[in-house]
Amino acid sequence: MGNRRTSGTNLEDPARGYADAAMEFPRLLALLLIVLEWTRPGLPSPLRPICDLRVLEPFILEARDAVVAMKSCREGCRLSESVTVPQTAVEADVWSKKTALEQAQEVQSGLWLFQQALNLLRTSVTNAALHSHIDNTIRNLITINAVLRSLNIQEYTPPANVAELQGTWRVSSATDLLQVHFNFLRGKVHHLLVDAPACHQAVS
Repeated sequence: MGNRRTSGTNLEDPARGYADAAMEFPRLLALLLIVLEWTRPGLPSPLRPICDLRVLEPFILEARDAVVAMKSCREGCRLSESVTVPQTAVEADVWSKKTALEQAQEVQSGLWLFQQALNLLRTSVTNAALHSHIDNTIRNLITINAVLRSLNIQEYTPPANVAELQGTWRVSSATDLLQVHFNFLRGKVHHLLVDAPACHQAVS
């Protein structure tokens, strides 16, 4: 990724190359399933639920790489203004008491907040190397939302005012924004996929 070292001959570590290819496969599989199912003419019902947690792994790894790249950035990597982000902590007893709809809306609102914040970050950052990480992160959010739709989760309607959302806070640095995004994916998004009723129905 952006923090990868290369030698003078620009040769990459073959083992890392195999790891990258393995990491990319679940995302390509998810995208293929989404494209094939959502573009089928006369589809009577939503596509089959995508319940394999390995689909989420490359998004988490790329989110981590974005954090590492941002931490090493010295110029052209500032956030122009503070942004609203979701809380990431997951208390098991509190989470389990929420309905499936409440869990889904909590995750969807968080993904929507990240989309707004990352779009602002994209216009704020002038470091070309970071643009690739940010663009990948934005594309990944779109794919994750498509995965959620495969779980029969209804499309999210954003609020008219961000202040209406509960369980949020504000960050003022690009590093903090990307770190919170990373924590959110491996926390609440992961829990939502694990607990999704559509996945339990699929295996029952």
